[in-house]
This record gives sequence, structure tokens and C-alpha cells, in this order.
Amino acid sequence: MRTLAAKLRAKGRGLSLVPTMGALHAGHEALIAAAVAAGKPVVVSIFVNPLSFGSNENFAGYPRSLEADIGLCARLGVAAVFAPATAEIYPKGYSTTVTEDAVSKPLCGVSRPSHFRGVTTLVAKLLNIIAPDRLFLGQRDVQHVAVLRKMITDLNYSVEIAVVPTVREADGLVVSVRNRDLTANLRLEALSISKALAKAREMVESGVRSSDRLVAEVTHIVGRNNRVRIIYAQIVDPVTMEAIRDVEPGRALFCIAAWVDEVRLTDNALL
Repeated sequence: MRTLAAKLRAKGRGLSLVPTMGALHAGHEALIAAAVAAGKPVVVSIFVNPLSFGSNENFAGYPRSLEADIGLCARLGVAAVFAPATAEIYPKGYSTTVTEDAVSKPLCGVSRPSHFRGVTTLVAKLLNIIAPDRLFLGQRDVQHVAVLRKMITDLNYSVEIAVVPTVREADGLVVSVRNRDLTANLRLEALSISKALAKAREMVESGVRSSDRLVAEVTHIVGRNNRVRIIYAQIVDPVTMEAIRDVEPGRALFCIAAWVDEVRLTDNALL
């Protein structure tokens, strides 16, 4: 991969990376299409990262569809797919991790305390192996974006982050690999998440600035669904992920995570 990446960089005067865990869907397609449209050769990494799974999370059960993923990448014009084995990334005796200690702590960091350490460790390795000058990430994973931006700044990586807008299904549900686990009835209840965020956006546009009031309204809308359990619903600074009390339009992010029965979903909206 190092050798191929060097050739691609020389040929295209740069290189773009789209990191994924595979099981590619419409959200990934948007990321890849944006990277290809930027005009430089694109590498898509496919790696189900064991370090990003907690002890009670189902690493073995994460969907894998490598052959189909490679076919999709080829159709979209990707220059190369990097799909290493776990033992290549974390060989026997591997003991080094990369930890970001501020932006990763709130929100998902509370209920998944080891998750972002896995994300930063893997992406640091990918940046060292592939050496892209642009990293394409999705707005849906907004805390990932913030954590990786902080890591890149702190560790002096010379790579630019390009953020691609969240892709949604026709009914408004954010596209996720987890959606396939939702029954028709669960999907209807899950839609309350995106509807609640849309309501929060409307309230801000009408002049509401109190985070407490916005969170209360979103919690009320989602809470009317018996099988949806909120993990967190919080308005934060989009750079630091720190909670804020008063909304400044364009500089406040509503983040929500919830269990829909046994399916964990996340969503967010810039207010």
C-alpha cells in the first residue's frame, strides 16, 4: 500500500482517503463520490476495527461484504481499496494506541469510553501508511470529525479534512449500516429522531436560543415512542463538543444518540 500510494500521489499530485469499516451504503457512496469529484486519486480503506468496539459490543457480528464493496468502489472510480487483515494492522505484540483526551470525552465518549481511542489509533496508522493530503469524513459521524481534527492538529499531520453532508433516506432517517436491523415498526419509531431534530431547527429559526428548552422539546418528541431510549441529547460546540447553554445560530450542534430497541443510532443537526 505504501508503494502504490506513492505512485498514485506522484501521478495525481496528491491523494484522497476515505476510511470505512465496509458494508458500504449510500452514505459511503456520497463520501467516495465527493472524493473522486475532487480530482485526485482516491483510496478507500475497508477495515472493521476491533479497537473501536467495547467489550460488550458485537465485533464478530458487524456486517462484512468485501466483494460487493470492492465492486462499488470500482464503479465509482476509486484508484485502490486497502483492505488489510487484522493481523497486518495489529500484529502479535502490538501495544501502542493514540488517545485524544478532550473532544472524545463527552457524548459517545461517555457510553463508549474506549471507542475513540480505536478510531484515532487506526486513522493515525492509515495516515502514516497512505499519506493522503485529504481525508473525507461524513457529517453524520460529527464527533469522529471533531476528534480526528484535533488529533491531526495536535500531532502535526499535514492532511486536510473534507466533511461531506449527512445522507438521509427518503423518509428522513439517517443512512446507517444499522438500519438493516430495524423492523418496519422500529423504523417508524426511529424516525422520531430526525423529526425531533427538524423541530429543534425550526425553533431556532423562530428565535429560540435556550438549549434547555430545545433539549426538552426533542426529548419530549422522541420520548413518545416506547421502544426508543435516549442515550444523550445535547447541544454542543461543533469544534470542542462541549455543552453550550445559549445557541448562537451556525455555531451550535444538536447531537443525539438513542437505542431503538437493540439498535444504536446517532444523528445530529447544525442549528
